[in-house]
Amino acid sequence: MPPRLNVWAACRALSIRPRPLSARPPLRCAAVPVRTFADSTNTTNTTPAVPASKLPEGYEDVLDSLHGSAPKSPAQPQEPEAALQQEPEPEALKPELQPEPESQAETNESEHADNVLQALDKLKMISYGLNPFDPAVEGHKYGLPQLPLPSPMHMKHRYDDVVVQLTKLIMRDGKLSKAQRLTKDNARRQDMAMILNYLRTSPPPKINPSKPLMPGSPPAAHLPLDPITYITIAIDSVAPLVRVRALAGAAGGGKALDIPVPLAARQRRRMAFQWILDVVEKKPSKGSGRGMFPTRVAEEIVAVVEGRSGVWDKRFLLHKQATSARANLNYKAPPRRH
Repeated sequence: MPPRLNVWAACRALSIRPRPLSARPPLRCAAVPVRTFADSTNTTNTTPAVPASKLPEGYEDVLDSLHGSAPKSPAQPQEPEAALQQEPEPEALKPELQPEPESQAETNESEHADNVLQALDKLKMISYGLNPFDPAVEGHKYGLPQLPLPSPMHMKHRYDDVVVQLTKLIMRDGKLSKAQRLTKDNARRQDMAMILNYLRTSPPPKINPSKPLMPGSPPAAHLPLDPITYITIAIDSVAPLVRVRALAGAAGGGKALDIPVPLAARQRRRMAFQWILDVVEKKPSKGSGRGMFPTRVAEEIVAVVEGRSGVWDKRFLLHKQATSARANLNYKAPPRRH
């Protein structure tokens, strides 16, 4: 079946040339005297504007005779008054005698005013006992950096110490060089971000008075606003202060002797987070996927803050054992025989 003909498509293909407009001469207006009354005090000749095309020929001579001036001849065109009144141009001044432009003079004045203000500021610093030419400020746009450099400006310490330590505890086999690859380590690396995201979006925890947090902690409503502070307070609150070291044969008859030993900050956090991971591994999973493990860890951290976790029982038991063994602190091991 042949296609239908479209009239609009055919019209679009035509090239139409519009008719050029004819040039019209511009309208000229002439001044025509207006007749007034004999007793009129207005002596000014008000001349309304009338198009020159509607006036008869020779109207210029008539107007000149009415005003008392001689008629104009077409052979002698009248020169403009501006050309007759123009004075001869003076001689060009020498370059060294030319006046200074106003813009440059204003610029010099503003620079002089700025210099005066800077000098006054330096005098004020001297009056206060300060050094106006301090090398840490003078000559530097942003000043010299603070020495020693703070830890966030170092590449290996740009993250929080607690986050870095817990991330390494979550990883397996210690493969830091493969953390950026699409391997199991990369999923473990992303677990910490998911844990912090869960803490940030969770509701404020309900603090248990019987299991308080460490002194100086912010209110419970402020913890979700800063997830790094959230997880740091949870781990530092449940972290043990000491550990019990068993010395084999120290009690006599081959019996071990328990001696409490204080722990550093990193050791305390490592032991507390290991307890949390042990509890998480024993809990049944609620589903499958990469998000299940970090979700269970975040839920256990919230349980620690609220006092519902079993990690608190481990801490109380360890402190009770260390308190009962505090009498063994003065024990001195006998010298070894060579």
